[in-house]
Amino acid sequence: MAGRRSLGRRFRWLWAAYAVSTAGTWLAFDAFALIAVLALEAGPAQVSLLAAVGPAVGAVVSVPLGPWVEVRRKRPVMMATDLARCVVLLSVPVAFALGRLTFAQLLLVSVAVAAADITFNAAAGAFLKDLLPRHELLVANGRFEATSWTASMVGPPLGGAAIGLFGPVTTVVADAVSHLLSALGLRAIGHAENAIGDADKQPAGRYVRGVRPGDLLEGWRHILADAALRPLFLNTLLVNSLIMAASPPLLVLMVEDLHFAAWQYALAFAVPCTGGLLGSRLAPHLVARHGRHRVLVTAGVLRACWSIGLAFTGPGVPGLALVMLVEFGLITCCGVFNPVLATHRLDRTPAGRVTRTLSAWSATGKATTAAVTALWGVLAARTGPRTAIALAGALLLLTPLSLPRRDDTTAAGVEPAPVAVESDGG
Repeated sequence: MAGRRSLGRRFRWLWAAYAVSTAGTWLAFDAFALIAVLALEAGPAQVSLLAAVGPAVGAVVSVPLGPWVEVRRKRPVMMATDLARCVVLLSVPVAFALGRLTFAQLLLVSVAVAAADITFNAAAGAFLKDLLPRHELLVANGRFEATSWTASMVGPPLGGAAIGLFGPVTTVVADAVSHLLSALGLRAIGHAENAIGDADKQPAGRYVRGVRPGDLLEGWRHILADAALRPLFLNTLLVNSLIMAASPPLLVLMVEDLHFAAWQYALAFAVPCTGGLLGSRLAPHLVARHGRHRVLVTAGVLRACWSIGLAFTGPGVPGLALVMLVEFGLITCCGVFNPVLATHRLDRTPAGRVTRTLSAWSATGKATTAAVTALWGVLAARTGPRTAIALAGALLLLTPLSLPRRDDTTAAGVEPAPVAVESDGG
């Protein structure tokens, strides 16, 4: 194969829309918390409330949207959620300029954005499955993963600099504009979407029923009934929530206890994001050589082994180097695991259930992470940040026990798709 594999014009527009939206999101990383502190003089309790309640309530709000989106064309839904995020985000700088911004408004906007994020991502997964053949899904998910890690590496430092130069709401404006540009990119894809849910529509593509009460639980039913998805669902809930729960205690440990400068803390997490680029690039090659199940299990085990090292973070350059090394290893393993999981999940899910399944998966993940993060905040306050980090790392070492022990690829009649591997040239 010569040159970089092309997935077509429509995918390039989808990828461009994702890239600009993701860049805006990471540019505005922690923007609401900074606005709460700098503009509203909020205390630690309010900042923690903003970080936990917004995503958790947003996850609950998104639950009934999954079945509703399932029986509709996905691209218009994605465009609508992009425009909705643009409008609600712009309300923040407008209120700030008028001197009317309140903590309650920040909380409501964070809920709306979280619900829109989950709905968009669920619709996008279904749209991607409809857009590309199965053998190209892993390459596509690898590109999304690489884009996400690039944005997470570059966005926060640039966002911090922008806030310092132009004020606390600057990155919120940029995030809002990024969602507008994303909607325009999705519009440029054109009317190429196939109808989803053949049993629920007329031949012309008009759906004949609305959302039934039982549809709200359909995503969870599918996940829990699938022998391959069920353990992966549990594993990702545990791993992601424990990794995120250790982040606030680590910030306190590094900045307050060990007296690292803010730029050193940011650098410690920006540089290791190059591991995400490496992992996402390796994922298709590893699957082609070793098979999807083996890569999932191996990367799943390895990503649980790193975080315990953060409990040994010390002062000075050695401590900073240790954090970078641990985070690089963790992020590289996640960079391999995440696109393979995303592809496996799409393969295991029938077209008429993709949106509900992804919505249920994402909503549960956000709610679980919010709850565990809040719990770890209490734990860190009582025992100290280093103890809280160590406990999260120790529990992570147990999470590989929840990974699937056998290859259930064909258990539900789903044959593994051939893997399209990008060449290194071009």
